[in-house]
Amino acid sequence: MTISTPHTATGLWTVSRADVGSPEAAALLREYYTDVANRYYRLHLGREGTPEEIETGLADSPSDDLAGPTGAFLLGRYDGEPQSCAGLRVLDDRSVELTRVFVRHAVRGTGGGARLLAAVDAAARELGAERIVLDTRLDLVEARALYTRHGYREIPAYSSGPYAQIWYGKDLTAGAAGSN
Repeated sequence: MTISTPHTATGLWTVSRADVGSPEAAALLREYYTDVANRYYRLHLGREGTPEEIETGLADSPSDDLAGPTGAFLLGRYDGEPQSCAGLRVLDDRSVELTRVFVRHAVRGTGGGARLLAAVDAAARELGAERIVLDTRLDLVEARALYTRHGYREIPAYSSGPYAQIWYGKDLTAGAAGSN
């Protein structure tokens, strides 16, 4: 599955499944983790994370389950260069969890988030899911706005953890009106 859409006069986004263990995936996942971790450290501790804290966090948050049959990993390219990613993790026979959603800062606003979420919906359906759920932090306002623009609605908590502050869901069944 590859979704390609020209979004600007000069740029083209493509999104396809990728090996979560590839060097491109590793680079994007490191950048994602560094970005969200540093936002947390700045907000709560008034500083950037140390290299040791970032490495420990990466080690404590493996992404190897974002591959078949337990999930999927998507890589977005802008003009051929890897610029975004998202992962899906199978939760049960009807639900998948969206995680590791990231678009590099330099290409935000070019339609990459929309292209990525369209590909997420397709990949979730390929995994047999009827709904997508996710948890996130309240301070990640850009991500929360992206999710709600693309049909995600706030749902009751389905998970716990120090960074799960708000939960969203999206119904993928035909004729669905948005949440569950």
